[in-house]
Amino acid sequence: MDAVDHINVDVDALEPSYEFYRETLDLELVRPPEAFQGDHAMFRVGETIVTLAETGRAENWDDRGLDHPLDKAHLAFSTDRETYDSLRDALDGQFPKQGPYDWGEFEGFYFLDPDGNLLEVVTYDPPDGERTQPLLTHDDVE
Repeated sequence: MDAVDHINVDVDALEPSYEFYRETLDLELVRPPEAFQGDHAMFRVGETIVTLAETGRAENWDDRGLDHPLDKAHLAFSTDRETYDSLRDALDGQFPKQGPYDWGEFEGFYFLDPDGNLLEVVTYDPPDGERTQPLLTHDDVE
């Protein structure tokens, strides 16, 4: 195998997730919903395509089910430090132990999309100054 070509993400309602992936995550739009027969939207992240599909089968996680986010299937996006910090500030407080996590070579933060799909954003860039939040590790999650 050479790469992950594409990933389909199940959503319950396309419009709020479409806005979230387009506006909040700032993913590159490849095909908007009106370009499909059916409720889909397609984005590019690096060389990988992420397609939202309105199937009614979204994960629908909430704070009650995410006391241990590390053992759940999720998509992880890599970005620069500035974007990472901005997303962490905007999406913090959704559930306990979202992070940030120290993963050795990189730092990660978990969050939910509008349909409760678990996502993570990571950065390989060190912080510019002192950390404003302590980093969690795998051992901090029971």
